[in-house]
Amino acid sequence: MNTPPAPDPAAASGPRWLRRGHQLLLLQGGQAFFPALVEAMDAARTVIHLETYIFEFAGAALTVAEAMERAARRGVTVRLVIDGVGTPSMPTEWRQRFAQAGVRWVTYAPLGRFGLLIPSSWRRLHRKLCVVDGTLGFCGGINIIDDHEDVALGHLQVPRLDFSLRVAGPLVDDMVDTMEQLWWRLQAVRKARQREFKAAWEALRALSPVGDFSRLLAAIDVRSGLGGARWDGAAESPDADDDSLPPRGVNDASAVLLLRDNVTHRSDIERAYLKAIGRARHDVVIANAYFIPGRRLRKALLLAARRGVRVRLLLQGKYEHFLQYHAARPVYHQLLQAGIEIHEYAPSALHAKVAVVDRRWATVGSTNLDPLSLLLAREANVLTTDRRFGSLLHDCLDTIMARSGQRLDLQTLAHRPWRQRVLDRMAFGIMRASLFVTGHRY
Repeated sequence: MNTPPAPDPAAASGPRWLRRGHQLLLLQGGQAFFPALVEAMDAARTVIHLETYIFEFAGAALTVAEAMERAARRGVTVRLVIDGVGTPSMPTEWRQRFAQAGVRWVTYAPLGRFGLLIPSSWRRLHRKLCVVDGTLGFCGGINIIDDHEDVALGHLQVPRLDFSLRVAGPLVDDMVDTMEQLWWRLQAVRKARQREFKAAWEALRALSPVGDFSRLLAAIDVRSGLGGARWDGAAESPDADDDSLPPRGVNDASAVLLLRDNVTHRSDIERAYLKAIGRARHDVVIANAYFIPGRRLRKALLLAARRGVRVRLLLQGKYEHFLQYHAARPVYHQLLQAGIEIHEYAPSALHAKVAVVDRRWATVGSTNLDPLSLLLAREANVLTTDRRFGSLLHDCLDTIMARSGQRLDLQTLAHRPWRQRVLDRMAFGIMRASLFVTGHRY
């Protein structure tokens, strides 16, 4: 008779839905992520399902497109969902190649005539998920774009800093479930818009039982951005500045998939952050590309610092967008006053969305700690309470911060030119006003 495994004390103290038995492999940058993704796709036998905000058909990202094409040609069902803002169009060549191979793809909420002027269009598909054959999953912040190319910054001399996880274990079923639901909802909306109501009903039945009223409501929620879905498809870097590390991982880890959407998971990811920071005893390390935390998250960080927890933030050091850059500075001032360390990533663009608390709580995903991610977008993070993985990610971030972070001090921030400080306040005000229009408090 087999003896059941002893309870995992970390899991027992964490969220009640944490499950054991996961393999977690940390992948840093596209140089690790793309080969792992291509290897999984080339071994696929039944289904490949990929969701991404940006799919740039150039450079190293082409290896992923080619792997999808190869898989479809050998009979694998290949589905792709791209966001209408992150990827507003697909090159004609790849439309034709995907159609000939049998790759099916859909654009999530393409922008209409008024673009982003309509607040409901701000609800984007920002998560980066992939599942192969229902057994191997990928979740993180890495878009399908070459590490040396950036939409805002252009060509990068040093690869972009970002992370993803390769996951095997029970939570892959949850990834399959959420991706299948979105896929069939998009199909149902398309059929309904074409007045093919019987086909739309069949798509709804495919995603949930007829009696599951909550899922049916979610499927037809026009505010989530699904109403405008468009359906398409066929029936090396300098060594001195390279912070990359080989893939490292753990087995038998306790983990869970956390989602954010505009229906049933509005604040799951933010609550997980708040709970972990609120329980922190020693240190909090956060690497986040777009960091404009709301009142609750700022309060949690400030309280942690006041009770003696060392709080370190690794944030974007490059100017990308007016609002994201300037609206963050008033928040920086408050955090620095409380003794929180802010390190700006210097060598290249930072796109990471990861965190570690006390080496025992860690998360890797697509969620920025800003209003777009926490209030409007569809996001996905993997959370784990495995101490081995927490230590692994902590050491990785510690090394990057020491080698490539430039510490920001309060005096330098406060004595910038007055024009810069005016722009900070202006950007912060525009952000607050924009959120007010959408009915959100942040």
